[in-house]
Amino acid sequence: MRTNLGLMAALVVAVLAMAATGARGAMDAQTIAAGLAAHDRALHLTDGWIRDPYIVPAPDGYYYLTGTTPNPRDPREAADRHNTGLGGESIVGYHMQLWRSKDLISWESLGTPFSLLDGYWARKMPEAFKGDDRSQWHLWAPEAHFLNGRWHIVHTTPGPVQRGSNLAVTKGDVLQGPYAFPLGDLSRGRHDPSLFQDDDGTVYLLWGNTEIAPLTKDLTGLAAEPVRIDPAGSRPGPDGKPISRIGHEGATLRKIGGKYVHFGTAWSTDRGRKGTYNLYYCTSDKITGPYGPRRFAGRFLGHGTPFKDREGRWWCTAFFNANVPPLPREAMRGRDAGDDAYTINPQGVTIVPLEVTVGADGEVTIRAKDPDYARPGPEEAQTFGP
Repeated sequence: MRTNLGLMAALVVAVLAMAATGARGAMDAQTIAAGLAAHDRALHLTDGWIRDPYIVPAPDGYYYLTGTTPNPRDPREAADRHNTGLGGESIVGYHMQLWRSKDLISWESLGTPFSLLDGYWARKMPEAFKGDDRSQWHLWAPEAHFLNGRWHIVHTTPGPVQRGSNLAVTKGDVLQGPYAFPLGDLSRGRHDPSLFQDDDGTVYLLWGNTEIAPLTKDLTGLAAEPVRIDPAGSRPGPDGKPISRIGHEGATLRKIGGKYVHFGTAWSTDRGRKGTYNLYYCTSDKITGPYGPRRFAGRFLGHGTPFKDREGRWWCTAFFNANVPPLPREAMRGRDAGDDAYTINPQGVTIVPLEVTVGADGEVTIRAKDPDYARPGPEEAQTFGP
């Protein structure tokens, strides 16, 4: 009870502080530049309503940013700043917004180069896209991958076509339509998809936290049967049954050194929207496994994108995902947050530095460097080492 009262008091303080200051706006350019150089603390890059921010460096020298957003100029973005994005009151829109930056400091809007109306299902099932009510059209967790000289967009959506995930490919090296849809009907039902290209050029599709399959060279089909990639071992679930999955969403794959690193997202308690939204990982010598034990990467980093900047430093994106406004950092230190969904991330895009090391044995170790992201909370369902 004492912990809950402390959290409630901290929440009241946070709400009053936001009311007094607005608690809006990203860090100034000088602060971000100093933080990028120091690589030791979280940096609030952009303001605005966004979930699942995805940053990727491209060969043209820009970093590209997209994510789950409202439609442009939706007044609810300002009026309902801490909308969770879930349920009937969701403000998630059906456009993919896109920004680019040379330095991770100044961001240029590129508008909405893709929307559900540009996608495969609008072509395949046009009757589902008729009518004026678009309130339940939601484009979730878009990612933009630059592969083999073209942009590849993946996303998931619950409406207007249920299980309407998609793979869209540009005609050239500019992220704009018209798009090709090589997977066609096969893209449906691949919830929360992501792409990974291996050293030999093979492109893999990941989905469902986590199944994985190589795609054919022309991306028109699966080149092998999907396999599950889970970490070794299991942990007790809230109902007492063992959980073997790395998480429940946000599957991402990277190759670091000679290891395949599989990232996944879960709430710290392994219960929906209870605790903090965290990032975990496991490693393998082979892309299809077996993978080693589930390990902790960072608190409040769920559905984040690990990426390397042009100076070779690793970062992970982070965003607001909670049932209450963000709490001050000091309010979350050592607190058991298992009674609700909490975060310290402000609305907008935050990046958090990662310490990524490759040991003499080739094993990869990853942990957030900012102390307030580096350690799990007391409510964490799994016990991790230091």
